[in-house]
Amino acid sequence: MTISNSPSVYFWRPAAWLRVSGPDAFSFLQGQFTNDLARLKTDGAVCGLWLNQKGRVLADSFVLRGAAEDQFWAGSYFSPAALIRERLESYLIADDVVVADETADWWGATIMGKDLVARTRAEGTGLMFPGRRGIDGAVEWLVQRPIEFAGVRTLDRVEMELARIRAAIPAVPADIGPGELPNEGGLETDAISYTKGCYLGQEVMARLKAMGQVRRRLRRVAGTGAPPECPAKLFQGGQPVGELRSVATGDSGYVGLALLTLLHWRRDAPLSLAPDAEPVINVTD
Repeated sequence: MTISNSPSVYFWRPAAWLRVSGPDAFSFLQGQFTNDLARLKTDGAVCGLWLNQKGRVLADSFVLRGAAEDQFWAGSYFSPAALIRERLESYLIADDVVVADETADWWGATIMGKDLVARTRAEGTGLMFPGRRGIDGAVEWLVQRPIEFAGVRTLDRVEMELARIRAAIPAVPADIGPGELPNEGGLETDAISYTKGCYLGQEVMARLKAMGQVRRRLRRVAGTGAPPECPAKLFQGGQPVGELRSVATGDSGYVGLALLTLLHWRRDAPLSLAPDAEPVINVTD
């Protein structure tokens, strides 16, 4: 599926869009977020994670600068606003920081196609930043009003899920969540900084980098027949080997992301949805 060469748009509402402001906002966020917010000096947005003390993934976010020097936005496609807000406020002690949930006031559009991106950027309104959809050149546009486009192809959720799954981008917390480490979802490259200094969960990330091993990994899979409801247990040779976390219907069958236990899973054999069922799922990466 190639959808980035012609003008197209996907309309969405963020699961979280929080305003974090105050004199200590930058230092507070830098001490909580897994990625280096110093990159905001050159990047429009930085993607990263909110971990617990054990290094497990609670939520993900884009973090952007706001209009004022001490104002930032933390937004997410899938992670709930209430969860991120609770996670941040639970570590506010003497910091002069206010976290406000403005999710209900924002509308999003994923813009694809160079000409459409350029036209939208020329409007000069709202917030624009590179998306994380698995689509080359996709740009997110967030504004405080409903968005409309005339004469532009509108994509649906299935098309966006196909692109995301084919690019092996986890949805947090559906694919990788409170029971998992970032590295199990392949998030260590894009969402983790190993050089920025301390943040909650940083010690666990440093140990993982030193050891270089995790026991489970998120893998792309393809299945035949009707897609199951997720999460769904996966079996190989009658033994449990993991869980199918998300699926999207493709041209033939379905594709998905599955969290597999590396100790038990064998690459040379397909997977089934029950111990005694016919194998209908193959790992594709």
